[in-house]
Amino acid sequence: MLQRPARGIEGLAMEQSQRWQRIVILFVGVWFPSLLAQTTTSVRPSPTPTPQSPAHLKFRLAGHPRKHNEGRIEVFYKGEWGTICDDDFSLANAHVLCRQLGFVSATGWAHSAKYGKGTGKIWLDNVQCSGSERSISVCKSRGWGSSDCTHDEDAGVICKDERLPGFVDSNIIEVQVDERKVEEVRLRPVVAMASKRVPVTEGVVEVRYKESWVQVCDNGWTPKNSRVVCGMMGFPHERKVNKNFYKLYAERQKNYFLVHSVACLGTEVHLAACPLEFNQANATETCPGGMPAAVSCVPGPDYTQNRAMKQKLKALRTVRLKGGARPGEGRVEVLKGTEWGTVCDDRWNLQAASVVCRELGYGSAKLALTGARMGQGIGPIHMNEVQCTGQERSLWNCGFKNITAEDCKHTEDAAVRCNVPYMGFEKTVRITGGRSRFEGRVEVLRSGANGTQNWGLICGEGWGTKEAMVVCKQLGLGYANHGLQETWYWDGSNVTDMVMSGVKCTGDELSLSQCQQHKTVSCPKTGARFAAGVICSETASDLVLNAPLVQQTVYIEDRPLHMLYCAAEEDCLSSTAAKANWPYGHRRLLRFSSEIHNIGRADFRPKAGRHSWVWHACHGHYHSMDIFTHYDLLSINGTKVAEGHKASFCLEDSDCHEGVSKRYECANFGEQGITVGCWDSYRHDIDCQWIDITDVKPGNYILQVVINPNYEVSESDFTNNAMKCNCKYDGHRIWLHNCHIGDAFSEEAERKFEKYPGQLNNQIS
Repeated sequence: MLQRPARGIEGLAMEQSQRWQRIVILFVGVWFPSLLAQTTTSVRPSPTPTPQSPAHLKFRLAGHPRKHNEGRIEVFYKGEWGTICDDDFSLANAHVLCRQLGFVSATGWAHSAKYGKGTGKIWLDNVQCSGSERSISVCKSRGWGSSDCTHDEDAGVICKDERLPGFVDSNIIEVQVDERKVEEVRLRPVVAMASKRVPVTEGVVEVRYKESWVQVCDNGWTPKNSRVVCGMMGFPHERKVNKNFYKLYAERQKNYFLVHSVACLGTEVHLAACPLEFNQANATETCPGGMPAAVSCVPGPDYTQNRAMKQKLKALRTVRLKGGARPGEGRVEVLKGTEWGTVCDDRWNLQAASVVCRELGYGSAKLALTGARMGQGIGPIHMNEVQCTGQERSLWNCGFKNITAEDCKHTEDAAVRCNVPYMGFEKTVRITGGRSRFEGRVEVLRSGANGTQNWGLICGEGWGTKEAMVVCKQLGLGYANHGLQETWYWDGSNVTDMVMSGVKCTGDELSLSQCQQHKTVSCPKTGARFAAGVICSETASDLVLNAPLVQQTVYIEDRPLHMLYCAAEEDCLSSTAAKANWPYGHRRLLRFSSEIHNIGRADFRPKAGRHSWVWHACHGHYHSMDIFTHYDLLSINGTKVAEGHKASFCLEDSDCHEGVSKRYECANFGEQGITVGCWDSYRHDIDCQWIDITDVKPGNYILQVVINPNYEVSESDFTNNAMKCNCKYDGHRIWLHNCHIGDAFSEEAERKFEKYPGQLNNQIS
């Protein structure tokens, strides 16, 4: 339980003084009412407890300048965002608000609109909390909407930069519209064949109103309106529609027009954010001379069949999304020169997020996310204070500031969730029998020879994390925690037939149907107990290696064989070591230090439970994973010339960023893992922290380190698990340079890296 922070002597003295003042005023008010009336022109209402906690309260940090853990506090109540007045504000109030924002506590608060003046309502005034309340709504105040303040008095909070475990609903910027007017928008195709195709790219615009669908009059309809609708449907661009065809269609239909005028600017992310004029109930003609508005949209490359076009556009992109669980979401990264970097979230908003989404072939932004909601990036931060109008073709066309070291950290990386076309993928797969909707046996819908559709099972043989990733993505359940090959404990339905086997996915597919699979079902182990299963999760870890450290610490050691018995037992030497004249002679080892950081949103835990960890008496510790890291030396053409592997000697938190506490320690059979914001260090001088290069000839090579190579443990991003370095070995010394994470460079720079001719000397230019 969180305890209220201890107050200093000055704070206690001030509080006692204020308490005595209130007692004296109360005494005077009771015994000398006439005197009080003469000396006080107006008496402010005393704070009273706010009525019951209102439903659907949301909180956010706004204003400028701000960081992900500080800013003007705004509360969403009765469909509208508003501020809190700084009268009577205290650190106790800030504690309550910070916890509602997902932080463990507050370190301070700000008055007099330090983060700029807000707009709209001032929802609360004279708020007085003790600090232990679960919600600001149960603290004493003047009541919702009752205030005598101006926005010059907007309060701000500074929260401790440590998240409450499991809290995920912070740092979200979403469009605020009056959904009572326009609940939902759709495109209804009018051609019979088009209605069966997905995604639906063209049709009549309809809005949901009082449990039915009604039309929008096209009088004055502009391409800007179409752009907004297409953006909502998940498409980046609009195109001209054949109005004559839709006019013929409209003449044969009975139409019900709710909206008779729409005037979008084209930058809105929702139709309800545009100026709308609604028809009056007593109007005699609701769309004079017009017809229902129709829109045609251009799908992005991910939703077209042209594979060559997809590859071409991907190669030309200077913006990408990383770390997201669903299509069209992730941390925003931009390419500057030859290196990818992130975007700081200062002033990040829906307009900038929409530019990113449309540039990548999706629709407008559904959410703009701050505070590294999609995990932290690595390397440089290229942009800060991005300001877009929403019309730009690329994020690089928007105004922005270059970064200085003091401006931002990766805890402030911006992210987006885009509107994507509806494909109906979730209708063809389901999971059953689990303890929650996030786990269960996987069942797929298959069509029979006679046209009937039936649910069937997937053979568990070869099923793993990447296949589970596709199922979780398809169902919108986040990341894959586990891919299970046996599910005898989830006997949730009467489905027993195996209808799919040999499933192999890359993890990028949108549905299981896009993965490789056997043409004819072939499953060595039949029976429902051997069917594939998944466990999904809203969050996942993300491991990444500290590449500069490897480059800085590399060296060669000739180690005597009599010191390598333990290493040989754990298979850390090359195969020729078995033929050596033990204990005489030595092995030549390429050694280096490594730090493996968890920059994701969930702790990295070994797949195997501690009951199955293997004790290694030689080194005196438990192994929680068979192989945690691969160390390889490759020739320039990619052939492996030497290799090493590292069982997880012991996964633990060697060190952590400021404000993050260690959770995992190997001593005394402790729990193993790597906490978010921490790293596991392997010094150059411990066993197996090497590659045996005894048999390697002098030359130019590539050093490659791959973390979690068998995908045993789920991560939000596997593309950053590999690190590569150019390597020169002259038979006596070794040099590394250009060490980088696998996807940190542009494709052109990566090609140059692989064709690198080698160092001619040991001088660093």
